Amino acid sequence: MKSRLWIGLIVLCLALCAVSGQEVPKETFTMEEVLSPPYPWGLVSAADADRIAWIFYEKGERNVWTAAAPDFKPVNLTGYKKDEVFELPEVYLSNDGKTAVYIKNGRPNNEGWVTNSDSSPVRRRQEIWAVRTSGGKPWLITEGNNPVLSPDGRWVLVVEKELIHRFSLEPPRDPAESPGHDILFHAAGRNDSPRYSPDGRMVAFVSRRTDHSFIGVYDIEKKLIRWIAPGVDNDTDPWWTADSERIVFVRRPGLQYGAQPSFRDRGAVNLSFLIGNIEKGNAREIWRTPREKPRYYSFRNFMLTPSERILFTAEADEWNHVYSLGLSGGEPVDLTPGKGMVEHLGLSRDGKTLIFSSNHGDIHGRHIWKVQTDGEVNPVQLTSGATIGTYPVSLASGAQAAFLHATSRHPTSIATVSADGGAVKVVAPEKLPAEYPMDRLVEPKLVILKAEDGTEVPCQLFLPRGAKEGDNLPGVVYTHGGPIRQMLLGWHYMEFYSEAYGINQYFANHGYAVISINYRSGIGYGRSFRNAPNTGMAGAAEYQDILAGVRYLQSRPEVDPERIGKWGLSYGGL
Repeated sequence: MKSRLWIGLIVLCLALCAVSGQEVPKETFTMEEVLSPPYPWGLVSAADADRIAWIFYEKGERNVWTAAAPDFKPVNLTGYKKDEVFELPEVYLSNDGKTAVYIKNGRPNNEGWVTNSDSSPVRRRQEIWAVRTSGGKPWLITEGNNPVLSPDGRWVLVVEKELIHRFSLEPPRDPAESPGHDILFHAAGRNDSPRYSPDGRMVAFVSRRTDHSFIGVYDIEKKLIRWIAPGVDNDTDPWWTADSERIVFVRRPGLQYGAQPSFRDRGAVNLSFLIGNIEKGNAREIWRTPREKPRYYSFRNFMLTPSERILFTAEADEWNHVYSLGLSGGEPVDLTPGKGMVEHLGLSRDGKTLIFSSNHGDIHGRHIWKVQTDGEVNPVQLTSGATIGTYPVSLASGAQAAFLHATSRHPTSIATVSADGGAVKVVAPEKLPAEYPMDRLVEPKLVILKAEDGTEVPCQLFLPRGAKEGDNLPGVVYTHGGPIRQMLLGWHYMEFYSEAYGINQYFANHGYAVISINYRSGIGYGRSFRNAPNTGMAGAAEYQDILAGVRYLQSRPEVDPERIGKWGLSYGGL
């Protein structure tokens, strides 16, 4: 049984729903069987080689895997056994694809403790490990997280105690030894967000000073720090130009003296983009958000491509889209116009092509798309049909993209698709577990309900096979957590919601009618739906959507209206 499964079942209220007094459906499967496939996570690709890496969670085993062109044969790099590792949250690849760096164990909690699932008397730490993709034994680098690899794959940067440390990526000859390491520099403030220059000679970073922050550049050879246009603003997100001579960054107004940052504001963002000269230490403004008519909401994913286009995601109307801007300024171009949101991004090696997942053209699903970053608006859909595509990465050659692929019956897997679109090839797992009941899963149906106030509520309906009028089936209402989530008509791309989909299939297989509700304040249906008024503590308006699901089940001819239960996770249990 997966370790987090029963967390989501705490709010299950099915005392009324035991299928007593009716025949249990034939060919039922167990919870273990429907949840038996491995769950993939953290897909990444190498910048200079057609190699990918990811993490598999499989029956208590958590391991880093890799595959490379042309055959993409999956290889387990770490070989950890059941419950040997509680969590592997992230993996990274060196540019040449020869080294995988990964995080072992979860983040410390507010008390500084890392989850100790087996009550080991040895203190658990979150650690950074490395392993060669050609094989061999993994080695420990240091305690910490968020490693940044150098362009040549020889070093890794780690932030520890507000300073930036550099560790060698050469495995020590003696396993008892620690890799060579030094502190790059000492500077006031909290120093983080390191980013190597393309030539590997310098490191840009953010130095946070409570109510303002600076962009700094450390010259590794000269052992010199340069500050780029320092002031009283909050400067963040440094990105290098391809020539390693300039830096593009984001500037937001600094806080008034004694003020505290607020994370509750849902209004338009107030920021600007600047480009700084490393030698001179000055910067000029490229663009700023409109002041008279605020337009951009939910600003994220700021980056500078190797082809020197600024990309970012924001909501200028109802939808989260990708915008492109040249270094000369002007107005950002919406690369992904239309009704639909962009969720996950992957960039080609030359920076000229963006691979992304979106619900454009399929508002209740996800597909993989590509678009040129130079401002020519011509998105091309790479996957289609009754499939779900998320978390895409571009391969170095540009010939293919890798991504998480699923359908209503095929669990979330690692797959590839040609850069021109077409057939999807599943890479891993190579074979599904023999006990996995693919042929006995039902295909959920899309149902659009109306809440009492008229709000349209998208849902997925799971009915047992052969269900008919007069069966008097018990019903189950499922509500996701978040609430910023969207449930789909197939296996989900997030770990718990993948499990939740399998649980709903289990209920349907055992004679329950299940409705999964995408209540207001979730994603996928626009900013107005996500920021609907009077939700949560302001009035719980989304509870109308839950009641609409209950009434719908009660109206179904196959369902006993007196036996409706509910289960959900976190916010969905409120």
